[in-house]
Amino acid sequence: MDPANKDLYQIILIGAGILVAILVYFVVAIIRQQRKVYHWQQDRIAAEITTLENERKRIAADLHDELGPVLSAVRLQINHLEPEDETEKMVLARSTSQIDEVIQRFREISYDLMPNTLLRKGLSRAVEEFAEKMQLANGLNINFSGEEQRMQPEKELNVFRIVQEIVHNTIKHARAGSLVIELRFRNNKMLLYTKDDGLGFDYREKEQRGGLGLLNLQSRVALLKGNLQLDTQPGKGTVYNIEIPV
Repeated sequence: MDPANKDLYQIILIGAGILVAILVYFVVAIIRQQRKVYHWQQDRIAAEITTLENERKRIAADLHDELGPVLSAVRLQINHLEPEDETEKMVLARSTSQIDEVIQRFREISYDLMPNTLLRKGLSRAVEEFAEKMQLANGLNINFSGEEQRMQPEKELNVFRIVQEIVHNTIKHARAGSLVIELRFRNNKMLLYTKDDGLGFDYREKEQRGGLGLLNLQSRVALLKGNLQLDTQPGKGTVYNIEIPV
């Protein structure tokens, strides 16, 4: 190779090397930026969920500690009144019944906001109790089986919210007759499996429309550094397989 061609060849090699270096730099910069955006999104989701749960705790405490006792006191005062005729007796009975309904509704709302069973007895017992309540209230046949293993309170609460979301979605949208919920612990992982016999849905269409229920599930699973697998199609029911590291 003559000197002129050799110099040209070296210039081409140097230019190619510089171009490759520039491309590598931009690729690495893009990857780092994507990682920053991902972590920022996860931090934002975590902050939003934490704020939401703290607000739920506050409202539940207000209902339990302030409004509940006031209503109970009003009911007690009404019971001490002595009606003078049948009309007053009927009005008092109706008022007492209405107050009882309000107290019961407050208890239900307080439970939805912050189930005491979750704090006292753990995730499995709380899910079992929730399933029983939903079955009685909505007629959905819920078959729950679970193992008990305590986790961090925040993690248990998020898993409970995931179960709540799945059950509510099943009741509202699936038109299912039955729902299976299984909670297991294997190889330092919590495994949540649910299956319904409902209508199912088109996952891609649902994702494109940005369904809030599915988005809430994905956000909480991502917050727990877990993995969510969804198997569904129209007319075939819906299966969720969720793994959460313990």
